[in-house]
Amino acid sequence: MKLKVAVIFGGKSAEHEVSLRSATNIFNAVDRARFTPLLIGVDKNGVWHYNQNYVTEHVNLAEDDYFAEATAVCLLHKSGKVQVVSQETNEVLTCLDIIFPIIHGTYGEDGTLQGFLKAMAIPFVGPDVLGSAIAMDKDVAKRLLRDAGIPIAKFHTIYKYNPFEYSFEKVVASLGLPLFVKPANAGSSVGVSKVMDENAFKTALLTAFQYDNKVLVEEAVVGKEVECAVLGNEQVQASVVGEIVPTQDFYSYDAKYINADGANLRIPAEIDEAVAEEIRQYAMKAFKTTCCEGMARVDFFLTKENRLVLNELNTLPGFTEISMYPKLWEASGISYKDLITELITLSLLRDNRDSELLTEG
Repeated sequence: MKLKVAVIFGGKSAEHEVSLRSATNIFNAVDRARFTPLLIGVDKNGVWHYNQNYVTEHVNLAEDDYFAEATAVCLLHKSGKVQVVSQETNEVLTCLDIIFPIIHGTYGEDGTLQGFLKAMAIPFVGPDVLGSAIAMDKDVAKRLLRDAGIPIAKFHTIYKYNPFEYSFEKVVASLGLPLFVKPANAGSSVGVSKVMDENAFKTALLTAFQYDNKVLVEEAVVGKEVECAVLGNEQVQASVVGEIVPTQDFYSYDAKYINADGANLRIPAEIDEAVAEEIRQYAMKAFKTTCCEGMARVDFFLTKENRLVLNELNTLPGFTEISMYPKLWEASGISYKDLITELITLSLLRDNRDSELLTEG
């Protein structure tokens, strides 16, 4: 019997629309010979929905409103089955075996959703609770990476309760100009500002504090933006390295997910093979250092002097038609469909491993 894979999408974060595009591609690419895919949508208020009448073959969640005729639901693990239950009638609408969460950003990528699924003993794709939480928090992740000897950009962390801990003059004295200001817990360049003067610094802090209570102020690293995809649990592999060539001032949210002309992707990157191998090794080390499993995209800067600086890890990378993670694996010999199958398989292997530990304990 084929396993039922529920693609959970949407969510309350600012990346809701990106999730619609990612979920569309994942759902359409699932190998129907091995799995039966279904969709569960989380609206912008955080309510879970299931639409029994939505198309089941080729979908376009960005254009066709999944929520318009959907039923509010909850999940119930009963008699070895994960049931999708109507909140209104308590009717069991369908069942599922595994979840592919593709809710980007807050509440979906930060360990919150992963903790809920783990508490319900539901296998899910992507890093576990700890890895998701660490990678999402750029402050915590950078400190772990730094202690592991992985090169990172210099930074200061500013808290909302004490926003004047670092004056503009103090920050510039240690980090120089320009600066980048970003929320510690947000993805896809949401709330990120490039700062050239004091007024812009104050505005950037206000913007970033709209998304998080903790903000990073980082030095600007001038160089190529290169990315590497990592795949695996205990044993991991790294893809070829790709290069981002932004047509805008920096690789913004719009360029990553919406505007196909916002950046050019070079796969493989136009760099020395020795440097590319160094990037792959650092990517796999960072993956393990931050307790990730399943998948992550690891982003670097490469200066003219071939100095590498790790920017961040993304544990639920975009799967849109212009997203780097699946494109890197396609260039490495793993098709989109096979990549989805491998990610599902990895989640099942981890679930079996962890279940055995619980039984033995």
